[in-house]
Amino acid sequence: MKPVRRETLPALVAEEIKRDIFHGSFKSGDKLPPENELRRVLGVGRPTLREALRILEGQGWINFKLGEGAYVMDSSKMSQITSSFIKKEEITELLEYELIQLEQEGKILKSEKEDLERLKKKTSLAELERFYDDLLDLDERTDFHYVEPSEIELIQRKPFKKKSLSQIPENNLLYERIYGAWLGRSIGCLLGKPVEGWTKEQIEKYLKSTNSYPLQDYFLYEPERVSNGDFSFHPSAKEATKSNIEYMPRDDDMDYTILNLKIIQENGFDFTTEDIGEEWLLSLPYKQVYTAERQAYANLVMGIKPPGTAIFRNPFREWVGAQIRGDIFGYISPGNPDLAASMAYKDASFSHTKNGIYGEIFVAAAISTALVSDDLKKVIRAGLSNVPKRSRLFQVVKNVLDWSENLNSWEEVRHKVGIYYGNYHWVHVLPNLAYVLIGLIWGQLDFRKTVSIAVMCGGDTDCNGATAGSIIGAINGYACIPQEMSEPLNDKIRSFVPGYSETKISYLAKETYRLVLEHKAYVVKLEMEGINKKKKF
Repeated sequence: MKPVRRETLPALVAEEIKRDIFHGSFKSGDKLPPENELRRVLGVGRPTLREALRILEGQGWINFKLGEGAYVMDSSKMSQITSSFIKKEEITELLEYELIQLEQEGKILKSEKEDLERLKKKTSLAELERFYDDLLDLDERTDFHYVEPSEIELIQRKPFKKKSLSQIPENNLLYERIYGAWLGRSIGCLLGKPVEGWTKEQIEKYLKSTNSYPLQDYFLYEPERVSNGDFSFHPSAKEATKSNIEYMPRDDDMDYTILNLKIIQENGFDFTTEDIGEEWLLSLPYKQVYTAERQAYANLVMGIKPPGTAIFRNPFREWVGAQIRGDIFGYISPGNPDLAASMAYKDASFSHTKNGIYGEIFVAAAISTALVSDDLKKVIRAGLSNVPKRSRLFQVVKNVLDWSENLNSWEEVRHKVGIYYGNYHWVHVLPNLAYVLIGLIWGQLDFRKTVSIAVMCGGDTDCNGATAGSIIGAINGYACIPQEMSEPLNDKIRSFVPGYSETKISYLAKETYRLVLEHKAYVVKLEMEGINKKKKF
C-alpha cells in the first residue's frame, strides 16, 4: 500500500499557479492578475482561489501588499529554502554547468563566466545563490531560431488516439516483440556498461588492442590494456564482460524501466507526475540517481513539486536521463505512439525540460510503433512526429537521417555528429540520441550490428546500447536476438526496485503484455459504453 494523498481543490489551484511561476509566466516581483481574472482562467470560485493564495503565501511563493494585491515572491526567498541543503562547492559546480546550459539554450552571456570565477574565490553561499537567481533574467540571442516548449499542450498539439489500442491483436507475435524489447534493452545496456563515458577513439583503440574490432560481442576484460591512464573501465565493468556474465546486473538504465512498470501496475495508465515522484522516494536510493534525476529528487525532498523539480537548480535538465526512462511507455502502447508520448511526458517533466523531455517522448513513440512495424523509417517518423519541429532534437534526427543518406559509413556520420554536437556534454541528450540513430540506421535491422555500432559511437554507451537494443528488439522480436548474446544473462535481471531485486526478464515481458491486454479491455469497454449511450438517444 501507498500513502493516500489528501489534496484539496485549493491545493491543486495553488500548484497550478506555482507551475506558471516556474515556467516563467509570472516572474519574480510580478503582480498576479486580479482575482476575477484568476477565477475565470482557473475555473474556480472566490473561496477556493483565496484559500489557494493563502497556501502560496504560507509557502513563501507570494506576498500581499496592502491595497495592491498579490505579488510573486522575490526569487532570493527560494534560495533561503535551499541554503541548509547545499554546500558552497556544490552550488559552484551547479553554476558552472548552468552557464553552459543557458548558453546552449540561446541565452546571452556577457560577463557571467568571469563573474562566477571571481565569486568562487571569496564570496558566501548566499551571494552565489543570488547570482544563480539573477541568471533567470538573461535575454535570448536574436539568432537563436529554435522554439522549445516544455508544456505538453505546446509539444503535442494533436490528440492521441486512445481507440487504436482496441485493434491490437492478442497473439504470440506481440509478446515475442515485447520480450525482444526487454531482452534487447538488457543486452544493449550490458554491452555498453564497461566503457561508459569512453570516446569513440578510446573504444576503437581498446577493441583493436584485444583483436576484437569491430565490436561483435561483449567486451573482453583485460584491464591491463587500459592501465596507461588514458581511460579506464567503469567500476562495475567486470560483471558485464565476456565470460563473466551471469545475469543482467543492476543498472540505473534498467531500474527506471522496471520502476515505471511498477508505477503503472500500482496507479494504472492514468498515473500522474506526482505518482512518479512518490515512487522515487519510496523505491530509489538517492545516491543511485544521478545528474538531473538527483537534482529533481533533492528538489522534491525540499517540498518543490513538478515541474519545479525539473527546473530549480537543475542544469542537467537536457541531459540523457529522461530518454533512458521512456521505453516502458512504448511497450504498453503498441501501435499508439501518441499515447506513449503522452505518458512519457508525465515521466520526463519530473526531471527534465525542453530537449530532455523530447528525447523520452521520441523513444517511447518510436518503440510503440516498432512493436507493430518492421519499417525502421516509419518507426523513426513516429518518434519525430511527437517532437516540436523547431527544436534542436528534431534537427539532430533530421541531420543524422540526411548524413546517413549521403555519406558512406557510420564512422563518417559519427564524425559529422562530433563536428556539430561535440560541444555538448557526453551525457547530453542530443549527441546520444544521434548515436542511437546511427546504430539503428547502419545496423540494417541486424540486432548485433545495431547495438554494437551504437556502443562504438562512444558517449553514454550503456544508455545508447540499451535504447538501440530496445527498439531493434521490438522490431525483430526475441527470436532474432543472437543466442550467444542472450544466453549469458540466464533470463535474470537485478534491480534496486523493491519487489524486483532479482527477477526474470521473461516475467517483465509477460507482465507488460498483461498490462497491454488489460488496457485494451478497458478501452473496448469504454467504446462499448459510448456506443450503448448513443443508442439510448
